[in-house]
Amino acid sequence: MNVAPALGRGLIVAAPRSGSGKTILTIGLQRAFAHRGRVVHGAKSGPDYIDPAFHAVATGRQSINLDGFAMTPDLLRGLGAGIASGADLVIGEGAMGLYDGARAEGRSGASADVANALGWPVLLVIDASGAAQTIAAVAHGCATFPGAPRIAGIIANRVASARHKSMIEDGLARIGLPLLGALAPDERFSLPSRHLGLVQAGEQADLDARIDVVAERIAAQCDLDAIFAAAGATATAPLPAARLRPPGQRIAVARDEAFAFFYPHMLRWWRDGGAEIRFFSPLADEAPDAECDSCWLPGGYPELHAGRLAANRRFLDGLTRFSATRPVHGECGGYMVLGRSLEDADGVHHEMAGLLPVDTSFATRKLSLGYRRAVLRRDTTFAEAGRTLFGHEYHYATERAADGDAEPFADIADAAGTALGAAGHRVGLVTGSFFHLIA
Repeated sequence: MNVAPALGRGLIVAAPRSGSGKTILTIGLQRAFAHRGRVVHGAKSGPDYIDPAFHAVATGRQSINLDGFAMTPDLLRGLGAGIASGADLVIGEGAMGLYDGARAEGRSGASADVANALGWPVLLVIDASGAAQTIAAVAHGCATFPGAPRIAGIIANRVASARHKSMIEDGLARIGLPLLGALAPDERFSLPSRHLGLVQAGEQADLDARIDVVAERIAAQCDLDAIFAAAGATATAPLPAARLRPPGQRIAVARDEAFAFFYPHMLRWWRDGGAEIRFFSPLADEAPDAECDSCWLPGGYPELHAGRLAANRRFLDGLTRFSATRPVHGECGGYMVLGRSLEDADGVHHEMAGLLPVDTSFATRKLSLGYRRAVLRRDTTFAEAGRTLFGHEYHYATERAADGDAEPFADIADAAGTALGAAGHRVGLVTGSFFHLIA
């Protein structure tokens, strides 16, 4: 008799604002529960590639993204149930403030709405520096705002002393919310960052040991038993069939430190659709496998490795040969590498593949950030023309289109549907844009 695996409990670590300590608390709790013998999985609310990689190090298991704006409710619930399958506990991490996020046409990217969709409570972490009883007023506002998810309890971060903690508890007693942890200021509770967020997990050699230290401190200052008991049950939900077809039967996907931004649910969709994934590393001067019938270059940090990529002729020449007969698509960083040149932050120009007539620069920086709706100009291997795709854009590069025989890849709009014009390029079988596809 086949017995469905048990679904673990879940909660989301959120905060009133960014900079409160969500990420370090999330990975510390994940590792602390793992040390107790729990099977722990991670999740991230919203379109973020970097934080899930830290979850994976902390738990030893792949983390996923749960995006309330770009994903339909059935996909959100299916992914939540899937990550909870066989787990004891899913510890998700919110984005920005609890109620922050795009809202349009019944869609919401706020962490509060993701928590409500999954039935998971929120563990609210609040920066206690410069406040005491007033922390309860902030927590009360988060707990009673229209559409509020259940608040399981409060973690006060940067608590200066035992007296400070006592004052915080006094305030929380007045609103009936428990203080489940009080974290003292600790310089070890910091992680290095750069222009797109934290330095990637794979680039920090001592990360595993640092997470152990954080987990030990958090276990000593938080009530792990109460946190586990407060987590919510995960409802059974099937993962809906993919509405995006795989771009090929065998797909060559670039994967290394320069091309690390790719959503796990996309790979799962492609594999469920019968596709075989063959990874290759441009940084190791590997070309896409000649047996594959499509190639996908994800986003990442090619600007940090531009000189090395420009010198890797086996990769660039192999990519050019591949593109002559089979489709190649690039997202953000992958799009830049498909272009003619990439100027790094020091103003040095590096020749790229030259398959699309575009030059990009990090010497002249401009932030482009937000959800995007993309309508393809022509059919592609993964979606048909005229269909609306949901995704996001996040980069600091400026783009200069060069003269050439190219047409736009798609027409894009922001989360509210405001038209932003044409995006990306198509030349022959090669396509690309700064648009990251989610669903």
